[in-house]
Amino acid sequence: MKAVVIPEFGEAEVLREVATGVPEPGAGQVSIDVAYAGANFAEVLYRRGVVDVPLPFVPGIEVSGRVRAIGAGVSGLTVGQPVAALTIVDSGGYAEVAVTSADLVAPLPDDSSSGSSPDSGSSPDSGAGSGLDLATAAALPSNSTTAFLVLDQIARLAPGESVLVHAAAGGVGSQLGQVARLLGAGRVVGTVGSAAKIEAARAFGYDEVILRDDLATAGQFDVVVDMVGGPARQGSLDRLAPLGRLVVMGNASGAEDVGISANELWFSNKTVSGFNLAAYSAVHPDRAGQALRRAVQAASAGALRVQVETVPLAQVVETHRRIESGATTGKLVLDVAGS
Repeated sequence: MKAVVIPEFGEAEVLREVATGVPEPGAGQVSIDVAYAGANFAEVLYRRGVVDVPLPFVPGIEVSGRVRAIGAGVSGLTVGQPVAALTIVDSGGYAEVAVTSADLVAPLPDDSSSGSSPDSGSSPDSGAGSGLDLATAAALPSNSTTAFLVLDQIARLAPGESVLVHAAAGGVGSQLGQVARLLGAGRVVGTVGSAAKIEAARAFGYDEVILRDDLATAGQFDVVVDMVGGPARQGSLDRLAPLGRLVVMGNASGAEDVGISANELWFSNKTVSGFNLAAYSAVHPDRAGQALRRAVQAASAGALRVQVETVPLAQVVETHRRIESGATTGKLVLDVAGS
C-alpha cells in the first residue's frame, strides 16, 4: 500500500511517500481503508522529533474511511461501514490502510456520503444536519473529540461558567468555542495571534475574539484552555477567577516552559491540568471513543460546524509547512484515496 513516512527527523522536506505492507487488525482492533486523514500540529511534532517515535514512522492521528477487516472480539462494526477513527495511539493515518482499537472508531450516519468530497482547496462547512461526507468526518476525531474531553472531563465545565480559548481560529480552537456552547457555558471568549484571524474565529461560537496581546484586558474566567504556551500561559493563570481551571494542551509557540508556583495555586484556589489526547486515548480508549461518537452525532445534527479544506496527499510537505506557519484557519484534511 501507499503511505507517507518520516524516515528521519527534520523539516517538512523529510516526508516521503513509500510502498509498504498492509497492516492487519489484532484482537480488539479494526483496519480501515482510509479515504481522508486529518493533518495536525501533532504530526509536525512527530516529524521534528519532539515526540520520540521509532523510525521510519507513519504519522496520522485521525482518519475517515470504511472498515476493511475486523479483529477477534470486535462487535458493533461491519466490513464496508463508513467510519471516523482516532489512530492516535499508534499513529499510521497517512496511509491507504490504518489499524486502530475498535473503541476509537465511530460509525457514521447512514446518510453519510459514500466517498464524495469537496473539491481540493475548498473550505466546506458541515452543519447542515444531513449526514457527514468523509472529508468532514476526518476532521472530527482529534479536534472535536478533544474539545468534548477537555471541557467536560478535564475542566468539568458547569452551565453558565465562562471560558477563554487561545488559538480560537485553529482546528481545535474552532471546536472548543462551539462545544463550550453545547455544554451550556456562559461567556465564551477566544484569542488569536493576528487581526486577520478575528473574523474567522468569530464564526465558531465566540462572544468575543481578541488579540492575544490584549489578554490582560479580557477579565476573569472559570476555564481557560491554552495550547499556545509562552506569555499566554502566564497570562492564562492571571485571567483565572477563584476556583478557575487552566487546561494546558500544547506549546504551539515553541516557547520555553513556564514555571507555575504551587503556592500561588494554593493561595488563589486555582487548578492547572494537562491534557494529551494520545496518552488519554491509550489509557481510556472507551472514554475517548464515547467523546468521538458524541462529536460525530453533534456534527451530523448540525450542532457542530467544521471548516475543512481538502489537500491531495501528494501535497503533504506543503501542508506541514502551512501548519507550521500558523497562518491556517479551520482544518486541513489530506485526500489519501484520491477521491
